[in-house]
Amino acid sequence: MSLSQVALSIAESPTLRLNEEARLLRERGEPVIHLGIGEPKNKAPISAILSSAAKLSSGDVKYVPTDGLPSLKKAIVRYTEDQYNRIVEPRNIIVSEGAKQSLFNILFTLCNPQDEVIVLAPYWVSYPEIIKMIGAIPVIVTPENGRFLPGFYEIEQAISSYTKAIILNSPNNPSGVIYPEDFLSRIVDLCEKKDIYLICDDIYHKLVFDGNIASPAYQFSNKDVENTKIIVVNGVAKLYGMTGFRIGWVVASKKMVEVMTNVQSQTTTCVSPVMQSAAEGALTGMQSIVESLRLTMQNNRDVLMQELSAFSDVRVTKPEGTFYALPDFRAYLRGSVAKNSIELSNFLLKKTMVVTVPGKEFGMEGHLRISFAGTVKNITEGIERMKWALDPNAPSEIYIGDRKLVRDWL
Repeated sequence: MSLSQVALSIAESPTLRLNEEARLLRERGEPVIHLGIGEPKNKAPISAILSSAAKLSSGDVKYVPTDGLPSLKKAIVRYTEDQYNRIVEPRNIIVSEGAKQSLFNILFTLCNPQDEVIVLAPYWVSYPEIIKMIGAIPVIVTPENGRFLPGFYEIEQAISSYTKAIILNSPNNPSGVIYPEDFLSRIVDLCEKKDIYLICDDIYHKLVFDGNIASPAYQFSNKDVENTKIIVVNGVAKLYGMTGFRIGWVVASKKMVEVMTNVQSQTTTCVSPVMQSAAEGALTGMQSIVESLRLTMQNNRDVLMQELSAFSDVRVTKPEGTFYALPDFRAYLRGSVAKNSIELSNFLLKKTMVVTVPGKEFGMEGHLRISFAGTVKNITEGIERMKWALDPNAPSEIYIGDRKLVRDWL
């Protein structure tokens, strides 16, 4: 069988693969704890449910405009004005099947084959693969200082005559770090001076903790949406816990939206009007659910930090937002346990039934991404199992489900 080399070169999504592994383990009755999944446990907002149910009950579920329902786009216009202090028009917005498709549409619209897109590590796993899918080249900038914030000089050095865009994700998946305002200001200035697009993945922008604020890149540009190099991606998946509704959007210049609409018309045609109605209901309904979710995630973050502090040799940067942490487990990459983060993640799944995501997938070898989007019980029990498996100072016996296990590998 002769298959596309481009398709064969695209890596499998590790997070989706782990989701499937966890599902299969649960179906077999295994007491698996999923600390890798990127979705909150809350129910979708009632305003979203009622809005989508009304659309579905009408029976009028047909083709809709490729760039989105006019009523949803008006809600996004208001959201953009409220959250970004930017006046935009409906023609500056395109609604897509989730933020992932939004990113694909942007990059497909911007990049020619062999163009370069700068990706800041740690990065979301899909960025490099989407870039490769459209024939462009991901240029990874990894911090040299051991932190999760690349130096500005490192970014400048990565720019070439082929650089088309920089992708920025703050608060950051997987580290939970919020990029400082002075860093954002310099990046915006750099992009506008060098005619480079700045793609801002703002999907977690309101899930921030301890009074922190994820400042929008727009704040550091005096240009309007038609002339700035800033492109914003957002959606309802994370802020409202509506991951399965698959609604994301892009705010960009009218010309860009026009081209992206043409691209989308030749791929998915349009987004389900039932799902769009749900997103509209979420955006126009009571917003207390976002604050409730934020407070829950902040409490879960605090529980995770407390549990990780009992590990002898784990170092972790306290997440300032999202619902992820990226602890450094390099001290445990030794002996027969594991030699890298992929082996370590597999080891923990086999020995403890705890799902984590290898840091290698995010450009940070030796780390594991741990999600605290689940329950407090899962967080505490999951970290307890991990300590039992890795930390010589932890008790050598543990009950997982109804089985008593004895650690015999340390």
